[in-house]
Amino acid sequence: MNYRFPLIEKLPPYVFATITQYKMEARRRGEDIIDLGMGNPDLPTPEPIVEKMIEAARNPRNHRYSMSRGLPNLRLEIARWYQRRYQVEIDPETEAIATMGAKEGFSHLVMALVEPGMRVIVPDPSYPIHSFAATIAGCELIKLPIDEGPERMMESLRQLDFPKGEQPRLLILSFPHNPTTVCVGKEFFEEAVAIAKERGYLIIHDLAYADLIFDGASAPSILQVPGAKDVAVEMFSMSKSYSMAGWRVGFCAGNPQVIAALTRLKSYLDYGIFQPIQIASIIALRDCDHYVPEIADVYRQRRDLLVKGLASAGWEVPMPHGTMFVWAKLPPSHAHLGSLEFARQLIVGAGVAVSPGNGFGERGEGYVRFALVENEHRIAQAVRGIRTFLRGNARATS
Repeated sequence: MNYRFPLIEKLPPYVFATITQYKMEARRRGEDIIDLGMGNPDLPTPEPIVEKMIEAARNPRNHRYSMSRGLPNLRLEIARWYQRRYQVEIDPETEAIATMGAKEGFSHLVMALVEPGMRVIVPDPSYPIHSFAATIAGCELIKLPIDEGPERMMESLRQLDFPKGEQPRLLILSFPHNPTTVCVGKEFFEEAVAIAKERGYLIIHDLAYADLIFDGASAPSILQVPGAKDVAVEMFSMSKSYSMAGWRVGFCAGNPQVIAALTRLKSYLDYGIFQPIQIASIIALRDCDHYVPEIADVYRQRRDLLVKGLASAGWEVPMPHGTMFVWAKLPPSHAHLGSLEFARQLIVGAGVAVSPGNGFGERGEGYVRFALVENEHRIAQAVRGIRTFLRGNARATS
């Protein structure tokens, strides 16, 4: 029998899976592939966090089901984190919830807030789950251009015109932005909040790269805007700031009605994060802020090496001021290939895997994204391979 799965049929083939296939085929041939594709942090989790998790895991009381919204002490620490970082008051009982990473939290949050047929505004290009969470929930996407800068995106937002009663339900934001690395100041959020209040939107802001900023760039919280909690919530991931990617822990804070909706939905879907991980996350938020600038500086050094190396190879790309990525327009000599084919040829000809820009949306076509997830030695090796490739010489492979 041939079964149909209408929801799955709405989802296009995952572009990044194609690149993974090319990469694995090359590795099976014995080739050394430097993987700058997936944004998978390679730095070790700070030792105090690891030690606390081990200690907590040895306690049998922590082996039982936990609370789906997070331990009270973790939610308290989330509130203290907001106060310390942004001078924002968060009620840990009603305005904060722990999630199994930002991706799970975001997906379930969208599901909790919309009905099929509602409109959701997303940047284009964007981190895939920001658009596909809405697609999975049966929503209509309205895409705003972010590749031309935040001012152009805000202008497009202002110009949206829908009859009363047919306004979009959600506005999705994420700054510093993945994949374009765009950063914004507090004034951007002030206008976004004002528009949301006027038109009846809710806002979800993904602050995953809050701490990966360079050169004096700004990464404010949307909750710093007076009255933002009337319409907005914010997601944060422990993956980048504290190198806890595989731990799968994040949180959402802001509007209490929205937090209550996510809390109720999650109560049906999970029993919470493994308790030792939550206990270790308390230590991260409370005691490990001094590791964060060190982690950010590693990414800055890798950024400098990659961007300067690409320039020496004749490939000029902007120096990003945030995130752990470099967003690069295809070299003019190879622009005709398109993002996916260029990424494939880069694996074959340079031994370097990157993410094709069209995997992030239509406006990502013509770009690739480098993730700064290899050490400086490997990035220098990648630059040499790219230089050889761009000069028209395929690398020698074993």
